[in-house]
Amino acid sequence: MALSEGITAPNFTSKDDAGNTVSLSDFEGKTVVLYFYPKDDTPGCTKQANSFRDAYEEYTGKDIVVLGVSRDDETSHQAFKEKFNLPFPLIVDTDGTISQAYEVDGGGYAKRVTFVIDGKGVIKKVYDSINTETHAADVLADLS
Repeated sequence: MALSEGITAPNFTSKDDAGNTVSLSDFEGKTVVLYFYPKDDTPGCTKQANSFRDAYEEYTGKDIVVLGVSRDDETSHQAFKEKFNLPFPLIVDTDGTISQAYEVDGGGYAKRVTFVIDGKGVIKKVYDSINTETHAADVLADLS
């Protein structure tokens, strides 16, 4: 069972697809959509990533940060991001530390769960039943 709404989101520090060090605390004061997904370049994960890509301008227009997290490595994330022209960072969680902290570890992969975290670091919404094709629009509708 994933972490629940109303608690402070665990901070993390990891690398993204470009090799940059990223921490959740870097985004203090902003709403963060932190979405976990099982595997780069698989059908459902691609649909979900593309839904965020297609809605990305709406997210940035509302000053909302989108971060994708899976257990894939930096090279895999780079290829996935380039293939589908994804404009947001993909966070590396090869050892499962972040997935475990958010209680979405599926034993070698991250379960498909999305967290909306407010500017103070509190989890405001958890999505664990996701339509991969409409997920980004569904989250945006809830944030509006």
